[in-house]
Amino acid sequence: MIKTIKLFFAIAFFTIGINLQAQEQDPVVKNIIDEATNNSQLEILAHELLDVIGPRLVGTLQMQQAHDWAVDTYSRWGILARNEQWGEWKAWERGITHIDMLQPRLQTLDGMQLAWNPSTGPKGVTAEVIAIPTVKDSLDFQRWMKTIKGKFVLASMYQITGRPDYNWEEFATQASFEKMKQERDSLENAWRANMERTGYGRREIHQALEEAGAAGIITSYWSKGFGSNKIFSARTKTIPTIDIELEDYTMLYRLAEYGNKPIVKIVAESKDLGVAPTYNTLAEIKGTEKPDEYVVLSAHFDSWDGGTGATDNGTGTLVMMEAMRILKKVYPNPKRTILVGHWGSEEQGLNGSRAFVEDHPEIVKNTQAMFNQDNGTGRVVNLSGAGFLHSYEYLSRWLEAVPKDITKHIETHFPGSPSGGGSDNASFLAAGAPAFNLSSLSWSYWNYTWHTNRDTYDKIVFDDVRSNAILTAILVYMACEDPNRTSTEKIVLPVDSRTGEQRTWPEPRSPERRGGLD
Repeated sequence: MIKTIKLFFAIAFFTIGINLQAQEQDPVVKNIIDEATNNSQLEILAHELLDVIGPRLVGTLQMQQAHDWAVDTYSRWGILARNEQWGEWKAWERGITHIDMLQPRLQTLDGMQLAWNPSTGPKGVTAEVIAIPTVKDSLDFQRWMKTIKGKFVLASMYQITGRPDYNWEEFATQASFEKMKQERDSLENAWRANMERTGYGRREIHQALEEAGAAGIITSYWSKGFGSNKIFSARTKTIPTIDIELEDYTMLYRLAEYGNKPIVKIVAESKDLGVAPTYNTLAEIKGTEKPDEYVVLSAHFDSWDGGTGATDNGTGTLVMMEAMRILKKVYPNPKRTILVGHWGSEEQGLNGSRAFVEDHPEIVKNTQAMFNQDNGTGRVVNLSGAGFLHSYEYLSRWLEAVPKDITKHIETHFPGSPSGGGSDNASFLAAGAPAFNLSSLSWSYWNYTWHTNRDTYDKIVFDDVRSNAILTAILVYMACEDPNRTSTEKIVLPVDSRTGEQRTWPEPRSPERRGGLD
């Protein structure tokens, strides 16, 4: 036992010694770690971006404020920065949303208007709430549609539980858990079948209800986490579309189904502001030896606006800004140009990064490496070679400079496969640039913060974000210093097992440059 303990400590000290020695051999790496650890600006940046500016929906005043704030912040750090217009978007401002149930009793409900929806005016809209019934066929649905004029329509499925599955697994009996899942599956199947019988798809039914004279649409897009709903855009043009949190939505649904005839008043004072320019914010530290070769940092700047866009993609933004700040301080004369892109309108289809790739082919062609982060607050745990045949040779070498307490959490996949379009690295990848996504640990991202009303500052795990800033800064430094250009030779993609056809490399796609206007 004693020998085992001694051996353990011997190995531990040996490992630490190697790590410290490696860091001592490269003063820039050591300075990156010291600056990130002892002089972090992450908390203040997060406060300024998320608490003060808030959500960053494309086409809103807050999005423009965020772009201007980023330029000002970079300028304070001595980094050249600019906003580059690539298109224009429907301009809209979220106002106060207030939802009250008036009958059968008084209660203020939790919810909000969906994006780009017109205002109700200060007087609001008051109406009875009804649910979509079970219909025999599309003719039956059309007959029912004649009865909805002047009423709010509940247009989402009823949820039989507001508890996520992990909560059931912890406390329920196995029989009870299985019973709930069977009931939920049955309800989901019945709902889908009923929607098919209406003759309308999920996207078209809202317009049909609007045309039939509904006073408004009430939805609830539950994210399967306590108190979390996903908040997107409305599909109605003249009537309010409101998302109400599961707890209140299911109450309204039961009241309507049991014949209690709930009455709700909705006040949604949004503003249509016409047309707004949309930008990417770009900043760079010019290279001294190879200024026309680029190491690119990437994070989309925009968000949906149910919350404040903290983990999607405030944390990715913070990582890239903090890495740039650190590099400017400890590595002010990089061999290659360091360029950071804060992309607009990623949420509507990677539009900002696609526009940049389309508008700057010379930069894309001369990209040494591109590092993107998008998916939440967690420490980076996955790095793929993205389908580049020789990615192992340079990525592994660069990772060797990163402290082992960071890399031990990272699973690498070489050569990996190209991303089809999940985030902005895909825009560069499609154009042949070596673009890599720094994929993070979940922290219940998909249930609790991805596009939800709960994506807020308090969900940030700053220790993990700080680790990611260190990782990114070191990778950028190593990519800048590498004497060789990175190979962009691609693997031969395998046959798709579903289609039996040879998979092909993703093709570049043009952005939407007039969002919500055509």
